Amino acid sequence: MAMPPPLFAAASLLLPSPTIHSSTGSRRPFRLPLRSSRRPPVAAAAASGVPDEWGDRSPSAPEPPSQPDPPIDDDEWGRDDPSASGNSRPVPVTDEWGEPGVPEPQSTSAADPPTNDDEWGGDPAPPPPPPPAPEEDNEEERREELKRCLVDTVYGSDLGFRASSEVRGEVLELVTQLEATNPTPEPVQATHLLAGNWILIYTAYSELLPILAVGAAPLFKVDEISQEIDTNSMTIVNASTISSPFASFSFSATASFDVQSPSRIEVQFKEGSFQPPKISSSVDLPAEVDIFGQKISLGPVQQVLNPLQQAFASIAGSISGQPPLKLPIPGNNRARSWLLTTYLDKDLRISRGDGGLFILVKEGSPLLDQL
Repeated sequence: MAMPPPLFAAASLLLPSPTIHSSTGSRRPFRLPLRSSRRPPVAAAAASGVPDEWGDRSPSAPEPPSQPDPPIDDDEWGRDDPSASGNSRPVPVTDEWGEPGVPEPQSTSAADPPTNDDEWGGDPAPPPPPPPAPEEDNEEERREELKRCLVDTVYGSDLGFRASSEVRGEVLELVTQLEATNPTPEPVQATHLLAGNWILIYTAYSELLPILAVGAAPLFKVDEISQEIDTNSMTIVNASTISSPFASFSFSATASFDVQSPSRIEVQFKEGSFQPPKISSSVDLPAEVDIFGQKISLGPVQQVLNPLQQAFASIAGSISGQPPLKLPIPGNNRARSWLLTTYLDKDLRISRGDGGLFILVKEGSPLLDQL
């Protein structure tokens, strides 16, 4: 016979609750969890993805409203934008180690180059020429020093006639160094430098030895041997002057030349000329002369010539107006020669011919003051 429901419910309350042994050995009562009478709607639980303590879906807690992002400081120095707020203060700048640093100042841009804005629209002024290179300055100084040494070496050698073997060796060494630094690689083409009157200061030309020997004789002196070059008429005039206490004698040879290369010319002599001697109005003899190593006094000779001064003056007046004597030179191989210019500048010229070496200084050059 079935028990009435109330009695069954009361009996179930009087029955002991089953116990569950835990791993620790204690016993704890087992109770069925009571379901809450307040269950969320099924639709709301399904919409949320969060399970509750019973395994059902419950709506998640509402998220707080999102806040706007703080303003970003875009200043490269780490300072606040002064336009953002009126009371902003600069943010200190730190280096890569975290130490406070000083902002690097910005460099100012260079000024633009000046432009030509004149009303005529002319071209801008050209830039100044660059300064000469130090190498060029050093080479020019070296050439000037070599030229001074060369002039000092040939001084007192009577154009090379009295030069010793040591002096000739030094001259050749200096000439070789100058030729290696020749500033005019095409001397024949440099007509502005080649043209003019050149004074001979040293030579090793054998055909000039007779003239130099006369100049070495007592009471005679070679005043000058020169070479005048005219690049317009393509002519050369070699002239020599010998003086004595009684008179001076001048003679010359005229030649034409043809260009064979930028540094070589071929010379063809055409004519010789002898100027009338210039008789001295007075005879001034030296006190003594050196003849074969002996000093001879010329005082007695000077006393004999004193009464003849008037006669010398009359002879000089009659001869001075005479025209020069010109003689044609036969056109044979002896009248033909060649000349190679190995060094040329505004002061010095070095030439080599089929007869030897010639060193010449241009008329008016300061180098002549050293001789």
